[in-house]
Amino acid sequence: MNEALRELDVRLLQCLANDGGQPTVTELAGRLGLDQSPVAAAVTGLAEQGLVAIEEQALLELKAGARAERWEEGRCPERRVAAALAAAGGRAGIRELPAISGLEAKEIGQALKYLAQRGWATKQGAELVVGEGWSGPDGPAPEPDERLVAHLLTAGAQPAASVVEQGIDVDAALALLARRPGVVERKERRQRRVSLTQAGRARIADGLVAREEVSELTTELLISGRWKDVSFRAYDVSLPGRTPLQGKEHPFRRILEETRTAFLHMGFEETASPWVESAFWDFDALFQPQDHPARDMQDTFYVGRPENCDLPDEALVERVRATHETGGSSGSLGWRYPWNRQLAQRCVLRTHTTAATVRELARDPAPPRKVFCVGPVFRRETIDYKHLPVFHQVDGIVIDQGASFSALLTLLATFYRKMGFERIQFRPAFFPYTEPSVEVFVWMDSRQDWVEMGGSGIFRPEVTEPLGCRVPVLAWGLGLERLAMFRYGLSDIRELYLSHLDWLEEVPQCR
Repeated sequence: MNEALRELDVRLLQCLANDGGQPTVTELAGRLGLDQSPVAAAVTGLAEQGLVAIEEQALLELKAGARAERWEEGRCPERRVAAALAAAGGRAGIRELPAISGLEAKEIGQALKYLAQRGWATKQGAELVVGEGWSGPDGPAPEPDERLVAHLLTAGAQPAASVVEQGIDVDAALALLARRPGVVERKERRQRRVSLTQAGRARIADGLVAREEVSELTTELLISGRWKDVSFRAYDVSLPGRTPLQGKEHPFRRILEETRTAFLHMGFEETASPWVESAFWDFDALFQPQDHPARDMQDTFYVGRPENCDLPDEALVERVRATHETGGSSGSLGWRYPWNRQLAQRCVLRTHTTAATVRELARDPAPPRKVFCVGPVFRRETIDYKHLPVFHQVDGIVIDQGASFSALLTLLATFYRKMGFERIQFRPAFFPYTEPSVEVFVWMDSRQDWVEMGGSGIFRPEVTEPLGCRVPVLAWGLGLERLAMFRYGLSDIRELYLSHLDWLEEVPQCR
């Protein structure tokens, strides 16, 4: 008589006998309606008894990366640019393309070489002209890289072999995407296929006897005597025990505290300001004109109740008004428009924490001072993998007679190194209230690219003069969610706020 097997072992052997093929462990688990883990353990046990054979195969899995989201329906950025050119009559200025194509200026720049390679457009001075390789409004048929991205965006992660079955040339597609990191991610996996051995078939032919398996000896088993008819699951003392969970701060809260600690260690004092702010402190005091697009309803959250905020000291308001209209005592010409008090009184959800630091500058402009603020800000952003309508910033100012542009760059580089980023880059930029201005970029190994983190510069005299400050003021505003994304290896900013308990448990306490 055959020795009794565990019930799961019997079910597995019967499933393999009925199947007659070589299913994967995943397929077996699906047919049995069980989790993959116990099925994999049972397969290993049967292989040790010589009843089944396991064949391991290397498997290439493909999935759409973070940058694939910009390939709408699989259309690569250069196709979108070429289609926009065709719609515009075959020719358009490079500076006009973001507006007519829906792509960012950086994406337009990156698409130029691919447009030339595919023959879809050529650069002529400051313009792009549709090339000979582009025909009709929609252009040529999708190429292998576009077909692959479109398939993965719809189907999710797929084995390369399954994609080939869809008629997509995977090798050609990956070759075209070789220099475009983040569009398609590749992952090497191991796949195990299971088949019956000769001994397994003989065992089935002799008849399978199932024996109940239990993990512990209970009172009921002892009293009933059933302990004689069951198998006891072996206890492996070498297996790791359950990891005890401990209470800890949310990972993003730790980023906020590390940011505070970094600036406090550099000798800064911390300040704060209301979340509901007047347009005066959020915009006007920063010399942002009242017709600036950022102040429109589509970019800023305006508060309905109360609709208006109190303005500060009338003398200060008058100096700001004069600066907007004529330049006041700043030495500039101003914006040359009649300044509107009612617009300055509007209540808004603050769009940046610069409102806090400029309040502090007005309160005490005497040097030397170093002030920072960490807190939430609110903008009408379209929610996607890198944008949220509520996010956090760290703003800061340095008020000092000897403050210099090089000191600003050194300070920001020091902050990012304290936060774990070694490669920092600065690029010229424009902001209404600083001159000169730069954007801060850090290098991300995971993306193999530079990522913009925030803006900075030296406050213009139109900002500092009305507030009674006569010395240079260094200023910056840096986003913190994006910093947290890269610190924790997240591809989507929304993951910071989701209740992913496994991730929250696994994130280490320190780095």
